[in-house]
Amino acid sequence: MISRRSFLRWLSGIAAGCFTLGSYAFAIEPGFRLVVVRYKMRPPRWPSNLSLKICILADPHCVEPHMPLARWQRIIATANETQPDLHLLLGDFAAGHRWRTGTVNVDDIAKAAMALEAPLGTYGICGNHDWWDDKAAQKSGVGPTYTETVFTAAGIPMLENRAKRLEHLGHPFWLTGTSSILAIKRRPGRYEGRAKLAETLALVTDDAPIIHLAHEPDLFVDMPSRVSLTLSGHTHGGQVRLFGYSPVTPSRFGSRFAYGHIVEGGRHLLVSGGLGCSIAPVRFGVPPEIVVLELGSADHQDYTDLRQVREG
Repeated sequence: MISRRSFLRWLSGIAAGCFTLGSYAFAIEPGFRLVVVRYKMRPPRWPSNLSLKICILADPHCVEPHMPLARWQRIIATANETQPDLHLLLGDFAAGHRWRTGTVNVDDIAKAAMALEAPLGTYGICGNHDWWDDKAAQKSGVGPTYTETVFTAAGIPMLENRAKRLEHLGHPFWLTGTSSILAIKRRPGRYEGRAKLAETLALVTDDAPIIHLAHEPDLFVDMPSRVSLTLSGHTHGGQVRLFGYSPVTPSRFGSRFAYGHIVEGGRHLLVSGGLGCSIAPVRFGVPPEIVVLELGSADHQDYTDLRQVREG
C-alpha cells in the first residue's frame, strides 16, 4: 500500500508538472518562442525556371503582453533577415481575445510593417478579426476596413478581392486575394463572407501562374485548379497541436486544413501556423512561426529550421 508521504509526493509531482505545462503553454510558447518554417515546392503551373522566395507573416494578433509592438518589430526584422523576394501578410493584425494588459494600435502595426524589405514589395489581405473589430464595417456590411485603409496608406497594397501582376527573373505571375469568408457577424455562429473568388480570378488576364491569398483555408474547397497555390492562415495550427494533430481547429472541416502543406486533387494549399493567439493566449506544440516558401524546386521539403529559433 502506498504511504501517505509517497502519495503526497506523487500528487505534488503531478501538480508541478501541470504548472510547468501550463506556464509553457500560456507564457513561454506564445510569448517567447519564434521559429522559421521553410517549404520548398513546385506546385502545378509553376515554371521550373521561376525561382521565387516568399516570406509569409500570418495572424500576429498584436496585443500586450504576448505580442506587443516591440515584438512585432523584432519579428519584422527577423523576416527581413530571410532575404525574400516578396513579403506576404495574411491578416488578423488585431488581437482576438480579452486576456490583455494593453492594446496595440492598428496604425502602429501598419507603420511597423513599412520596415519590411523585399525587391517585389509587400502585399497583404485582411482577416476576420480585422473585419470584426471594425464597428463601421460591421454596421455597413462593406469595406474597406480601417485595417485595409491604414495598411494601404502605409504603402502596403491589400488584395481584398483584387489581383496584381508581378514579374520576377523575366517571368510573370499573379497575386490574387480575397476578403474574409467570415467578415460580417450577424448573430452568434452566423457570418456573412465578403470573398468574391470568381470575380477576383476574372481579373487575371493571361495564363501566368497564380498565387492566391485567402485568410481562411476553408475557401480552398472552392479553389479552381487554375490557381497554382493557395496561402492561408487563420487556424494558428489549432494553437494546440499534439503528435501532428490539432484537436480543435476554427474550420468547418475540422483538422483537414489545420496546418502545413496540403494537396488535394492536384491543388496545393499552404496553411501557416501564424504568430499570435485568438480567443485565449495559449499555444502548445505549434510555436509562433515565420514561413519561408521557396517556389520553383521540384523537390518538396518542409522543415523547421531550429537554428533560427529566437525569442520574440
